[in-house]
Amino acid sequence: MKIIKFKKNEKFKYKRKVIIKDLILNISIGIHAFEKKKKQRVRFNLVINTDENIQPENKNPKSIVDYEKVIKQIVFITNKKHHELLEDLAEDIFLAVFENRIVTKIKIKIEKLDIIKKTESVGIEITKKRNG
Repeated sequence: MKIIKFKKNEKFKYKRKVIIKDLILNISIGIHAFEKKKKQRVRFNLVINTDENIQPENKNPKSIVDYEKVIKQIVFITNKKHHELLEDLAEDIFLAVFENRIVTKIKIKIEKLDIIKKTESVGIEITKKRNG
């Protein structure tokens, strides 16, 4: 007797992303002495991918990524201490956001807005993915 496996016949497949665009905060960041004395404007953009297999449920807040909570985490992290590098700040944000188990991937862009004349901004963009 031959066993036949049927593929799941799903009508739709989708990916869900949470987007935080152009969050601007005055924060203490940088390696130069003048940067340690005065806060500067920094722009944050995040794209947070979630587990495709978890459906959002109205009565289950663990089934979604709460963008308001993520913003509060970023504000807390940036107020907690002076970060010398944007990369260090990004890692702290990654750690906080990945605490939510449904987050599978995060792309973060952090830009200093007023540090280099003749530029709109300078910064970094990093994507980090959960293993497995």
